[in-house]
Amino acid sequence: MYAVPLRCILQQKEILILGIGNILQKDDGIGVHIINELQNSWGDIPENVEIVDGGTIGLDLLPVMKARKKIIIVDALKNGDLPGSIYRFPADHLVSGNNILSLHEVGVKRIIDMLKLMGDCPLVEIIGIVPEDISSLEIGLSDSLKEKIPVAIECILEAAIS
Repeated sequence: MYAVPLRCILQQKEILILGIGNILQKDDGIGVHIINELQNSWGDIPENVEIVDGGTIGLDLLPVMKARKKIIIVDALKNGDLPGSIYRFPADHLVSGNNILSLHEVGVKRIIDMLKLMGDCPLVEIIGIVPEDISSLEIGLSDSLKEKIPVAIECILEAAIS
């Protein structure tokens, strides 16, 4: 079972940038790859912003997400558009089941709904990047996604400060 590091709870900042995805399934890991890039290469992160690699842990993310003012979730977005297309939208545009704005089966929407049931109602935005290949068992990203990482990061940082 995954244990939330005490650091995440004690040093919680009001804005959370959360990357999720499975890095073992090529482009499905785009959210995690972007978080790693943000943590390693970008120095202008506002002090009130925390960056977390959520991987594939699903509902175990609730303690990390609790008591935030704003949450920005970065993930692969399967919608049939061109690979590397970037979408920014409020989480209330997500719906359960098969839909045009689909993320993971466990469901980002379900996690957000659970957070609301716990009494938290942060502003939640989604930054979704359309994957090219999520079926290959391979660590790494398609070229079409690699080249969009700087644009995605700018979009994420804009969401964090707006």
